[in-house]
Amino acid sequence: MVQDIAPRKYCNRFRNITPCDDSRIIAFSDDKLLLKYDGQIEYLIYKDICDYVKSRPIYLFSIDEEEYFGIILQDVEQNKLVEAAKDRGFDFYSMRQVRAMSPKDMVFAALTAFHLCTWYRDNRFCGRCGETLEHDDRERMVKCPLCGNRVYPKISPAVIVGVTNGDKLLMSKYKGRAYKNYALIAGFTEIGETVEETVEREVFEEVGVRVKNIKYYKSQPWGMASDILLGYFCELDGSDELTVDEEELSLAQWVDFRDIPDDLEELSLTNEMMLHFKKIKMNEG
Repeated sequence: MVQDIAPRKYCNRFRNITPCDDSRIIAFSDDKLLLKYDGQIEYLIYKDICDYVKSRPIYLFSIDEEEYFGIILQDVEQNKLVEAAKDRGFDFYSMRQVRAMSPKDMVFAALTAFHLCTWYRDNRFCGRCGETLEHDDRERMVKCPLCGNRVYPKISPAVIVGVTNGDKLLMSKYKGRAYKNYALIAGFTEIGETVEETVEREVFEEVGVRVKNIKYYKSQPWGMASDILLGYFCELDGSDELTVDEEELSLAQWVDFRDIPDDLEELSLTNEMMLHFKKIKMNEG
């Protein structure tokens, strides 16, 4: 999966530091990232931007000894910096485009930086009193100097569900989304319910079947949507007749493991779960 970058090591320990000349800068404008790609991702470094931006980049994390900082570009800053960067082959790319790039550790860096930078962007003012929030100097948090409200990074728990029916796996396609490939049943955990209850509810809401023997598989941070994804496998309990929620899905069907494609990219938990089911069934045979 995208976070599996060993032997490289990701460290998210908060540090209240300023960038060095060679610190990597992940610069966003709206939901696009400024980088250079020629088969390998190249990010800006601080000495590339320090003459163009007034706002201080925020320390995000490190991968091995490489420090990553994030910045949201303002209009004037963006125009001047982009003009200079484009002369060197840099351009803006959507997160979906970045997801298909390499190397994997820099893709993971982009997704994680997007998660943190959009959180900082969306939490500039106190939701309780409207005062401008301040960055804490000891932990990853913004706080209100007026009412004391504290805001921590948003992490939304969501489930990815592999429903099995003998040699078949329940696979689906989303409706009205840019992503057109096969997916598994998925959804967010609601207030007051366990994750296992989320699995049962989402499966029934989206395809109208009951499940049993819910077993945890793996998890994945997914910065594109500020999620922590929790993967579960479970078995069909009762009728296999599907009643598809057509507002959520364009397709849902039982797929024999032999028909699951072999060439799925393995960055996502969803695709890994599909391939895991296929591998288990092939080994059984």
